[in-house]
Amino acid sequence: MAFTEKDFYAAHFSPKDYLDTYYTFSSGKEDENGFLIFYLKNLHQAFILDDIKGDTLIDIGSGPTIYQFLSACESFGEIIATDYCEQNWEEMQRWLRKEPGAFDWSPVVKYVCELEGNREKWEEKEEKVRRAIKQVLKCDVTQASPLGPVALPPADCLLSSLCLEGACKDLPTYRSALKNISSLVKPGGHLILGSVLEETYYKVGQQPFSGLYLEWASVEEALKEAGFAVKLFKETKIDLPLSETDAKAFGIVVAQKRQS
Repeated sequence: MAFTEKDFYAAHFSPKDYLDTYYTFSSGKEDENGFLIFYLKNLHQAFILDDIKGDTLIDIGSGPTIYQFLSACESFGEIIATDYCEQNWEEMQRWLRKEPGAFDWSPVVKYVCELEGNREKWEEKEEKVRRAIKQVLKCDVTQASPLGPVALPPADCLLSSLCLEGACKDLPTYRSALKNISSLVKPGGHLILGSVLEETYYKVGQQPFSGLYLEWASVEEALKEAGFAVKLFKETKIDLPLSETDAKAFGIVVAQKRQS
């Protein structure tokens, strides 16, 4: 399909439909939540078991979700969420402020607490995430300064999930976007990238959005070109109906920004 421009996202992306489609979580039904469970386990591995930690983490293209912060909040005292679409910031803020009608993340939170060994501490975990998210900022990865006029000290870690493949129309734009966001992390800092592979579209409600077709080799090459050394790559097959996406796999990369 034709590339979905960012102004179309701003006008037509529905956070509620997106959350209902991809993040309605059933404990014990791993087949229904395959990519999410895979990603949660690997974020737990990175932040809790492999001890990637520091003061500040910037999440690029947070969307309306908070699942990506559930392990990160144990390793970073300050989390900065970012997204291009205002409706996504508003949806996240609804959860942060505990407003009526906010998406119920508690099944996902309980699952991560179970990974950490104490399912009963899920309410404490939610509060820890709320305390850790210090700012929600506008971000455009296609710009040389993705955060616009906002100047931040380089972060210890960058996290980005399901963002670049939606925001970039082709591989040159994707490579540029990785270079753009690399300016936000300090040398020696980490990038954790979650990405769908071999996708051309996904749907939110009845609305299709384009996805940049990526294979692991092109992601790896783009990371190296942007100054990152790949430490780890894992992938899992995606088994979602074609009415939602044609993605074949989901991958997670842990990379480190080179010192020079």
